[in-house]
Amino acid sequence: MSRSLLHLLTTEEEGRLNRFFRQRLRDREDAADAMQETALRALQVSQATLIENPRAYLFQIAKSVARLTIIRQSRDRALSTPLEDGLAVPCKRPDQEQIVAGRQHLIIMEREIESLPKRCQQVFVLSRIHGLSNGEIAARLGISRNMVEKHIIKALLHCRAARAKINL
Repeated sequence: MSRSLLHLLTTEEEGRLNRFFRQRLRDREDAADAMQETALRALQVSQATLIENPRAYLFQIAKSVARLTIIRQSRDRALSTPLEDGLAVPCKRPDQEQIVAGRQHLIIMEREIESLPKRCQQVFVLSRIHGLSNGEIAARLGISRNMVEKHIIKALLHCRAARAKINL
């Protein structure tokens, strides 16, 4: 069922879902991330799962993603304080063990990204590191937006699995 959900997302409901996320999240980058997370979750639905109304199921996934994104946005806003407020709070520096562990995790993630197929790696870096939109990536690389989204989803799944291994 996951492939049919993804097909529904990319062919029929992409515009509606984009509007849905932009209205609720009020941030283009968060809306694009939410679209990708929705596609990722749609892909993870078991093929054996019987879904009577795929469109409603897809929008239920989207509502869940939007809710979690809004929670994250509110946490981010609470954490961001004016610079003057932060000057009164002493900085807690990480200890050597945390620094070494963080560097090791970065090296592992870098190797995981480098192990992706070349085109998938290119798309992922342009999206996540350089901040290009899916349309800009598609135009720059001469591929469809659909392929850009598939490459990003593949890379995100790969990175998620790598992070799960790191956090064991």
